Amino acid sequence: MVFSSLIFIFGFLVSTLFLYYIVPKAARTPVLFVASLIFYAWGEPKYIYLMIVSILIAYIFGFFIAKYRETNKRLAKLFLTLSLLGNLSFLLFFKYFNFFAVNIGFDPIKDLVLPVGISFYTFQIMSYSIDLYRGEVPPARKFIPFGTYVTLFPQLIAGPIVRYKDVCDQLESRNETVSLFASGVSRFITGLAKKLILGDSAAAIAEYFERASEFEPSVLGTWMIMLCYTFHIYFDFSGYSDMAIGLGRMFGFKFVENFNYPYIASSITDFWRRWHITLSTWFREYIYIPLGGNRVGKAHGFLNLATVWFLTGFWHGADWNYILWGVYFWVFLVIEKAFLGKLLKKLPPLAHIYSLIIVGFGWMIFFHSDLSLIAQYAKQLVGIGTAFAASGTGYKLLSLLPFIAVCALACTPYPKQTFERLCTRFPKLNAAKPLLLWGLFLVCVAYMVDNSFSPFLYYIF
Repeated sequence: MVFSSLIFIFGFLVSTLFLYYIVPKAARTPVLFVASLIFYAWGEPKYIYLMIVSILIAYIFGFFIAKYRETNKRLAKLFLTLSLLGNLSFLLFFKYFNFFAVNIGFDPIKDLVLPVGISFYTFQIMSYSIDLYRGEVPPARKFIPFGTYVTLFPQLIAGPIVRYKDVCDQLESRNETVSLFASGVSRFITGLAKKLILGDSAAAIAEYFERASEFEPSVLGTWMIMLCYTFHIYFDFSGYSDMAIGLGRMFGFKFVENFNYPYIASSITDFWRRWHITLSTWFREYIYIPLGGNRVGKAHGFLNLATVWFLTGFWHGADWNYILWGVYFWVFLVIEKAFLGKLLKKLPPLAHIYSLIIVGFGWMIFFHSDLSLIAQYAKQLVGIGTAFAASGTGYKLLSLLPFIAVCALACTPYPKQTFERLCTRFPKLNAAKPLLLWGLFLVCVAYMVDNSFSPFLYYIF
């Protein structure tokens, strides 16, 4: 079940909200826990037991970590290690066993399916255990609130990665208000529109140019593939994050932001402060800083960064293109830290163009597991052995210019800022907001009726 489906919105969500708000406050977290288990079991019933075992491992070992963290650090570290290994073993087996088996020369396990969302909920569980060992959070005394933290359906499948210390108080007590609920509905519809109207349309255009490139490759066509993939992944993933944050608000939760207009970044360093913020924060807090960060000398700092980016790439998928993608960004981050960053600050327009091109080609690596195809696209982008434009490409591009312009504007804060200024200047416009919002929702419903299944990119991670 995905958020961008009729059965989720008009079936699961409506039913869950109804049950949630008719029961007493003390029963609302248990309702969410059961609803989240049903949500997960809808598509992955056999793996729900795996998730429950993962929760139990962290929950039980958490008591021992808390008990000994002040009196016996060595013993507390042992229980922390057991908790982390217990959860990581599931992720390593399901996600990476076949990758290593094939590359070593062994037979892979047939029909080994990656449990949906395991990369996200494993990281959430690990953050609880580590923060507990550090003394940054109290131990989870009640199983159902802790289980709800892990299984909470708004952010279960693809994040944002919510750390326990950010929501532990909200799990026990939260203040559901009409204004918070309304802002959640608004955020959900906005994310739904980003995903269905812009993200899916950009994906379809990229697919069109990819098929055309198989018969008549061209520079212009390849740039269109890169541009549309760049739009697609942003609107798909940020749209999902908007929906998750909106759903959280409907149930009284306030999740951290996951995106901050990454395509207006002026460097790759700036980009990664704005893109998938919760994942970057996780790797910084639990990998980079414990390794010494940049406090251990420049060379050692670059090595620490290499470790983080290798793991970041590999976390996204068990294939060589993801590892290459992580190394690719590490190279540019090192170059910026070494000398390029200072130069980019002096040339803002060029810095922005540079960032978009580097990020755009990074998505080409991300999307294609065939490394030879990535090399081919790299040549086509610069015109090596390729015509500038294939037959019909120019006309197709002209017809797509309005859509591209809309996508480009939607990647920036300017439409939102402009609308807010107009509402400030003309207060009567505020009355039109609900109408515009529900009109947008009806368009999204039409898209869902036309396309019965529209999964998220990060659904498989």
